[in-house]
Amino acid sequence: MTIDSDILIGLSEGELQALADCKLAPSEQGRLDDLLQRNNEQQLTAAEAAELDALLARVDHLTVLKARARYTLQKQEVATEA
Repeated sequence: MTIDSDILIGLSEGELQALADCKLAPSEQGRLDDLLQRNNEQQLTAAEAAELDALLARVDHLTVLKARARYTLQKQEVATEA
């Protein structure tokens, strides 16, 4: 039997659904939008550019986590149908 390393284990269906649906906090999303706009206008300081990079890394991490939660839910659904 092969272990699927993308499946999240030890979480309830509700917890997986919450992860699949999660978003950045409104304040973080607002800050990200502001930094992206200012970056397009080439108006970021070095500190703001670093903050933007950190927020984008957080978004990337969140996207992967959400995808893994959805994948796990999908696999659980298939397993219960079998």
